[in-house]
Amino acid sequence: MVIKLELQKYFVELYEHAKRRLYQEARRRIATSLSSGGYCLDCGASGGHQFKYINELTTLPTENYFGIEWSTKGVLSAQNKKLQVMRGDLNQDMPFDTDVFQCVFGLSVLEHLVNGCNFLKEAHRVLKPGGHLIIITPNLSAWFNVFLLAIGRMPSSGPHPDSEILLKINNFIRNKKVKHPNLEGDTPTDRHLVVFTYRTLYDYLKLLGFRKITAIPYGYYPFPKTMQIILEKLDPWHCHQLLFDCEL
Repeated sequence: MVIKLELQKYFVELYEHAKRRLYQEARRRIATSLSSGGYCLDCGASGGHQFKYINELTTLPTENYFGIEWSTKGVLSAQNKKLQVMRGDLNQDMPFDTDVFQCVFGLSVLEHLVNGCNFLKEAHRVLKPGGHLIIITPNLSAWFNVFLLAIGRMPSSGPHPDSEILLKINNFIRNKKVKHPNLEGDTPTDRHLVVFTYRTLYDYLKLLGFRKITAIPYGYYPFPKTMQIILEKLDPWHCHQLLFDCEL
């Protein structure tokens, strides 16, 4: 039990360290893409909390920020902040004209969608020429997932079964502290449905016609934080988290 708790603590620290670097870089890239102005679309906007972080890096008027969120609670929270977030399903076509946004971003959203490829295709459609699609998503081909599959477990990144009890039994080490995971029902917030590998996602983004694709990997488990950055560069295909910055 003590060994398990120590392993749990170790992996949570690695995960949180990688996520901090990952989100800082994603927000920096979003801000950079908007440095000359233009509209942005926050996909999976929740309560619009990303607006605050981006606005700290670049002056983004509220009228230039749009969001889509399926949760009514999240939409109301964002609208109470005077943010333009609408209720919508990212599995469906987006209710926007073609060539509208300078930046479309979805941070840890793609893995929660059934129709992830359609989402990426729609993001490509609504982007202006020269615009950026910026996404964060876990990597199915991470060595940690490969190890779990090799010993007969489900990959930690997902896809996840629709049973909280089964997930608890399967994931003896969890990277994310979720007291009450929502994995069951029609709209599970914590369940990963389709998880891409690095190579597959890169290839599909290329097929869509993005002119420049920058892929930045994060988290090389189980190695310590001091070795992560070096290993991420040496073997990006098997890191745990992926950041893609795709220019149209």
